[in-house]
Amino acid sequence: MTKFKVGMIGLGTVGTGVFKTLRAFSDIEIVKIAVKNKEKKRDIENFDTSLITTNPYEVVDDPEIDILVEVIGGINPAWDYISKAIESGKHIVTANKELLAKKGKELFELAEKHNKVVLYEAAIAGGIPLIMPIKTIMAGNKISKIRAILNGTTNYILTKMDTDGASYEEILSEAQELGYAETDPTGDVEGYDAAYKITTLSTIAFGKRVKLENVYREGITKVRPEDMIKANELGYKIKLVALGNLDENGNADVRVHPMLVSKKSALAHINYVTNSVSLSGFPMGDIAFSGAGAGEFPTASSVVGDILNIAAELSHSDYILPMMRCAHRENINMIDISQTYNKYYLSLTAPNNIGVIGKIGTICANKHISLSTILQKGVSVDNTADITVITEKCKEADIQSAISELNDCTINSLIRVEL
Repeated sequence: MTKFKVGMIGLGTVGTGVFKTLRAFSDIEIVKIAVKNKEKKRDIENFDTSLITTNPYEVVDDPEIDILVEVIGGINPAWDYISKAIESGKHIVTANKELLAKKGKELFELAEKHNKVVLYEAAIAGGIPLIMPIKTIMAGNKISKIRAILNGTTNYILTKMDTDGASYEEILSEAQELGYAETDPTGDVEGYDAAYKITTLSTIAFGKRVKLENVYREGITKVRPEDMIKANELGYKIKLVALGNLDENGNADVRVHPMLVSKKSALAHINYVTNSVSLSGFPMGDIAFSGAGAGEFPTASSVVGDILNIAAELSHSDYILPMMRCAHRENINMIDISQTYNKYYLSLTAPNNIGVIGKIGTICANKHISLSTILQKGVSVDNTADITVITEKCKEADIQSAISELNDCTINSLIRVEL
C-alpha cells in the first residue's frame, strides 16, 4: 500500500485536531511538523516529538512530502511557505481565509502553473462541507444569492446580548474568558473574518473573482441592547450577515454588516457559535448548510477531507481534481454599497417638539423614502423622544442623505433590514 507523506505548518487547535484525526488512516503519514515553540506541551497521546521542527523550510523543502497542510493563518509568512511549497512540487491544503481573500489570484495561478491543487474546505465555514458541494454536485446551478453567518464569535456575542439583555462590552469580556473571542477581537467583531470568507465564497458561487477591497464591511461594535429589544418587538433578530447578490446583468453586491433578520427566517435561529450558509439558485432553488464553523475537530474534519481527496487521486492521474481547481479568469463587476437597495431600522433621539415626527417623515419623503413603521415611546426627563423607524425598500445613498439632514436628532443606530 502506498503511503502518502504529509507535512504540516502549525500545530495549534486545528493542527492538533488534524494530527489526531489522521492517525486513523494507514495510508497517510505525517512526517514533519513546523511549530514556533518546540517545548510546548501537546495535547496528543504518545506524541513523537521527533516530528517537530522550528524551521518551516524543513517541511517546505522536503522532497518526500506530497501534501503541505498550512494551519497558521495570516498572510506573512504563510504566503512564502505555501508558494515555495508549490514550486517544490507539493499540493496544498489550507484553512487560511485571509490568504485566499487577499492573494487568491496569485495563489491559484501559481498552483496551476506547477500543476498543483490547493484545497481549502476549512477556510470558509469550518466543519461545514461547502466548497466541494458547490464545485461538484451543484456545478450545474446558477447561484444568485448567498445569506450566511460565518463568524462564531460575533454570533455568540449577538446571541448572548439578545438572551441576557447585556451590552456588547459585557458579552465580549465573557466571550474572551470562555475562549470564544481573541484577546484582540478586531478581526472578528469588525467583520474582517466574515469579509474574507464571503469574498472567497462569492467568487466560487458566482463564477468570477470578487475583490476584497470592493466588499463592504461593518462590524457589531455599535449594536446596543436597546436595538436587540426593539428588533424583537418588531419581529426580528439582529445577526452579522455575510451576503452576496448577483443581479440579472451579472453585477455582484457582496457585503458584511449587522442585519435585522425576520424571526420567520431560519437564519434568525442560528445561535451561539454555529455557522450557517443559505444559497439560492437555478435549478436547485433554496438550500442551506449549518453546523460548527470552528473548533478542533469540526475544522480538522474539513482539512482531513481535503488531504484524503488529494491522496486518492495522486496514484491515478497526472492532473488531479480538475473540478476543484480555480477557473476564474475575470473580475466580477461590483455594486457599490451606496447604490444598493435595502430596508432600514433607524433609532434616533429627537427633541420632543410638536411636529418632530412629521419633520422626519417629510425629510424621508423628499429623499424618496417611504416609512413602514414609526414608533415613539414616551418622553425622557430631558424632554427628548426615543423614535424608531423602519423604512420600506430604498436606496442606500438616499437614507444616508436623509440622515445628514436630521440635524436636530441624535442617530443612535442605523441597521439594514433583511428584504
